[in-house]
Amino acid sequence: MGRGDGRNRLVSPADADDTGAGILHVDMDAFYAAVEVLDDPSLRGKPLIIGAPESRSVVSSASYEARAYGVRAAMPVGQALRLCPSAIVVPPHFDRYVAKSREVMEIFRGITPLVEPVSIDEAFLDVRGARRLWGSPGVIARMLRERVRSETGLTCSVGAAATKHVAKMASTMSKPDGLLIIADADTDAFLAARSVRALWGVGPKASEALEARGIRTVADVLDAPRTLLDRTLGQAMGQRVWDLAHGRDAREVQTTHIEKSVGHEETFHTDIADPTVLRSEIRRLADRVGARLRAEGWEARTVALKVRLADFTTLSRSRSLAEPTAVGHRIGEVARELFDGIDRDQPVRLIGVRGERLTSAGGGMMQLWDDDEEWRRLEGAVDSAVERFGRGVVTRATLLTERSGGSLPTSPRLPKERPAQD
Repeated sequence: MGRGDGRNRLVSPADADDTGAGILHVDMDAFYAAVEVLDDPSLRGKPLIIGAPESRSVVSSASYEARAYGVRAAMPVGQALRLCPSAIVVPPHFDRYVAKSREVMEIFRGITPLVEPVSIDEAFLDVRGARRLWGSPGVIARMLRERVRSETGLTCSVGAAATKHVAKMASTMSKPDGLLIIADADTDAFLAARSVRALWGVGPKASEALEARGIRTVADVLDAPRTLLDRTLGQAMGQRVWDLAHGRDAREVQTTHIEKSVGHEETFHTDIADPTVLRSEIRRLADRVGARLRAEGWEARTVALKVRLADFTTLSRSRSLAEPTAVGHRIGEVARELFDGIDRDQPVRLIGVRGERLTSAGGGMMQLWDDDEEWRRLEGAVDSAVERFGRGVVTRATLLTERSGGSLPTSPRLPKERPAQD
């Protein structure tokens, strides 16, 4: 979810020059909240928080009315309610969001086959080859926005530019329900006035490092010696910021999605200090990661662990594997070893397990023997049982023992999913 609340938005006039602005970035406006309003019109115009009602859960999304009070995604619901006491907390309905996302993506693909979904509620479109069919980029962008509104009842914001980077910046600045077109010839002037924090991929730490050296705008980047950027950010990041500041972005719209990682995490109702319970939770999450990897035909070359302590300090650890795997038991063993290596002086608020550096299943080298053969066979049988009878029919006996008596109440966060590709 974007951080803007709709104030200070910029939109283009009807006669804006769209020469060379053939890349569109389309971002649905407060998507989760908008779908909830669509299903319950009585919520329209009210500050909404999408999340579990428990104060320790996190905000998945919020309406613009709630964002005006400072409510942001990933913020604890309790904190969000302190900022906006009048907000209505609505539990998420992810199946509905996925269904509406599919409708929106089909509208995009009806305009051009060159669509790159970035998430459930945003995508890049390359419309440079669609001019003869539909018109100039500005005409296409307006038509697309009208189709989304009339066919789904939702609104979107669109940025049109010569590159993905500038198009994404433009859509963010036009939210909500706006269109901002940056002609190719206007790119340099548009960028020069922007904050370095607006550059796509430049995070808070990099921005703070630049600002500490007096580099606050893109114009400042252009005036700075190239070597200063390298000393401040490192050579790779310095080159990236230099290119973006000059309007250079070689990334094309990619129609084939490549999954980068698969993970699950859990935020607890109460902080957990018992290492036995935490290790059990890691095992459960690792099994879920393994099941998703197998279902999607991936294996992970790296296992990553995320631990958030009671004071919100977040620790991350990872380990590369000798051979890629989709075996939950193997992932769990590595994740538990990573956990045991963390020096914890506080109870744990959140824990997560992730498989990274994914590769197609079966792509590794053949081994003379397979240490995980039995577990692979067992987890395959569990997959078959789940497919036939549903999740929850089979679980580890150790999990029943370690979590007996309801010692670990959980509040699972929604997994990050993407619309199905047709």
